[in-house]
Amino acid sequence: MDIQFYGANCVSVTYKGTRVVIDDNLAALGGKSVLKADDIALYTTDQTDKPAAKLLIDHPGEYEVSDISIHGVAAQAHMDPASDAGGRVEADNSKKQATMYKITAGDLNLLFTGHIYPDISEAQLEEIGKVDVMFVPVGGNGYTLDAIGALKLIKEVEPKLIIPTHYADKSLSYEVPQQDLPQALHELGMEPKETTGKLKLKSADLSDVMQLIVLEKS
Repeated sequence: MDIQFYGANCVSVTYKGTRVVIDDNLAALGGKSVLKADDIALYTTDQTDKPAAKLLIDHPGEYEVSDISIHGVAAQAHMDPASDAGGRVEADNSKKQATMYKITAGDLNLLFTGHIYPDISEAQLEEIGKVDVMFVPVGGNGYTLDAIGALKLIKEVEPKLIIPTHYADKSLSYEVPQQDLPQALHELGMEPKETTGKLKLKSADLSDVMQLIVLEKS
């Protein structure tokens, strides 16, 4: 399995020739989209404009694509950017929903949380099940999870490997300034096992001790 990070929450997972791209909203942030026509596109929030892709998923449900299983789990969104020009006002719980995605490829289970509130239920945890790798935003400032919220989720999910996303990036124009990664990692109280570009991952690479890897932007 090959994993690449492109900034914000955008990650690609390639397994046996099938590429899944999660949250490619890069063009809206002043970056360049990485989505291709033959990709599987996942979005943790509903998409008004549907980009071209082999399959686009932006809501909960269960899907099978080639050798990859995708399970979308309903969750409460962290906030609604449209509720305030500065993006700092939290949304009414009933107005904004999000989808967490669990991707199972071979013997690896990956969880992409997206911008959710850190309070998830036992029912959601049961639906998520075992997680090997967890991708979690840490930028905070009212827009998404900060290190405290991320750590709360991490303790509940108990993944073997953590990959932080959505932190300060000079090449992207976020609606709300995001926390620098070093500061977020300090607040998480975790030292990275390594910093790498494309991650080639096998289940044998995972330790029973929880670890964190920083992925450099591709």
